[in-house]
Formats: sequence, structure tokens, C-alpha cells
Amino acid sequence: MAKTSSYEEEFIVNSRGLKLFTCRWLPAAGDPKALIFICHGYAMECSVTMESTAIRLLEAGYAVYGLDYEGHGKSGGMLGYVDSLDDVVDDCCIHFRSMCERKENKGRMRYLLSESMGGAISLLIHRKMPGFWDGAVLVAPMCKIADDVKPPAVVVTVLTKLCSVIPTWKIIPTKDIIDLAFKQPHIRDQVRSNPYCYKGRPRLKTGHELLRVSLELEKTLNQVSLPFIVLHGEEDRVTDIGVSRQLYEEASSTDKMFKSYPGMWHGLLYGETPENIDLVFADIIGWLDAKTSEGNSRLEREQKMAEDDDDHLAKDKATENGQWIK
Repeated sequence: MAKTSSYEEEFIVNSRGLKLFTCRWLPAAGDPKALIFICHGYAMECSVTMESTAIRLLEAGYAVYGLDYEGHGKSGGMLGYVDSLDDVVDDCCIHFRSMCERKENKGRMRYLLSESMGGAISLLIHRKMPGFWDGAVLVAPMCKIADDVKPPAVVVTVLTKLCSVIPTWKIIPTKDIIDLAFKQPHIRDQVRSNPYCYKGRPRLKTGHELLRVSLELEKTLNQVSLPFIVLHGEEDRVTDIGVSRQLYEEASSTDKMFKSYPGMWHGLLYGETPENIDLVFADIIGWLDAKTSEGNSRLEREQKMAEDDDDHLAKDKATENGQWIK
């Protein structure tokens, strides 16, 4: 049987000297419809937990790229520890841009696909790289941590003060997120048996960063301007579906869609029944195919800007040479 795709892994070194694990799923025959960049959730990783997602997208004709954040998966750093989500965003921006700038990827449409904490990362990437992305798929995005997971306000205050003293300690009181996130018991077992997934209580500074970023995003949803689809289970007890609705309503994007799923939990991409997962991916791939078939308006815009810049340079040069310009 002819090989139809390839899977590749590579370690890169970030600006802080940490080795980061990257992976990619590429169609072997023919050009991909577009590029998709995965932003995984808290305590998760790309090559195992997100593999089924990548394969579905690959089979639909897309090239898929993943990166394990520092403190996650196969990347360097203390497992489960993130000192600054801003650093994580920088790592993603640098790696994703480098993949887009490869010769074989020039001119291709590019999308972010994220779940949970990865949704917050995607929105922060968009803020840092406005106009760079053709769209985003936001699955149960962490624009606000659900009350079932967030400690009481007085506890948050105390823990915040301790961040500078014991940042790596696992002392944040919270329910088991694996039990809350994934409906299917065998998926919970798979996550717990995956050595690259973090299973302990949230480390103090990591939890503080999650809270800080979610509060920040909740207040700035109107700044989201890229095309997006947001998908959320109505029985999600990890991230707040109400804020996903708020994102849809308040975002300045003119091209946006909101899908909610009765009876579904947080883990829409691989934690639900097969029938529910099929439904979610039908919506995701349908949206991606529709966007991609519209054509690359972002590339056309960039080409027009480059042509305008060339015209300005030519006029400036002519002026310097004493030529008359109409």
C-alpha cells in the first residue's frame, strides 16, 4: 500500500535554553489544503493525546504541526510547571512562524486549533501576531476558569502572595480535572497512564498564570478580530461556556461562529463517545473547508501591501534622482 502521510518529530531550543518537543503530520501525496497549528491544553501534550485529532485533520487534507509547551509533554522544564504563559506564547509564535516561512509552506493558509488552556494561548498568539492567521478553532477555550475548578477568592489571595516563595509547590486545592474533563472512563485511564501528562495538583505559579491570563482575556474579548469557530460542551465543568458565548458576542470579528453541544463535557476532541466526537469534527472540518475554499484573502492582502511598499520605494528613489512623479 502506498504511503499517504508522514509523521516527524524534532527538538528545538528556545530563547531560555529549554529543549522543546515539536511534531508534524504531513500528507505524503499532494499539497495540503492548509496548515493547522495545535495548541494543547493544560497538563496535556501533542504527540499522544492530540494524535487522534491530528490524524482526523490529516485525513481531511491538512498538514498539522504541534509543540509541547515548556513543562509539558516531552519538552524541557519541570513537569506541570509554567513560570510565565507569556513565554509559552513567545515560543509558539516563533516556532509556528518558522514553519509557515518554510519554502513548501509559503502562500498556504494557516489556522490555530486549540483546546482549553490552548484556547487562551491561541488568543494571545493572535494578539501578538494580528493579521497573521486565517482563522482559529477554539474548543472549550479557557477564557474563564469554571467555578468548580477555581479555589475560593480568599484562597486565591493567599496563594498569590506565596507565588514568589514556593512557585513550584503543588498546593492548589482543586478537584481532579481528569475526572471533570473526560466523559469516557477509558479515556481517563489513558490520560492517567500517559507519562507525558501531568496528573498532580496544579503547581502554584502555574495556577496563578492560568488565573491571570483567563481574567485578562475575559476583559478583552472585544479585541479578538480573526475569523473563528468556538465549540463548547453544555455540561463542561472545567471552562465556562458562558464566556465562550460572550466571546462570540463581543469579539470584533466579522466572521465568527458558536457551536454548543447538549450533554457533552469538556474534552470534546477525544473524551466523548465516538458518535459525539464525529459530530464535533464534522463541524470543525466543515468550517475549515469552507474557510479554505473562500481563498486566501490574507495572502492577497499581504501581496497588495508588498506591491504598495514597492511602489513607494520606487517613487522615493525617483524623487531622490530628481525625477518628476505624478
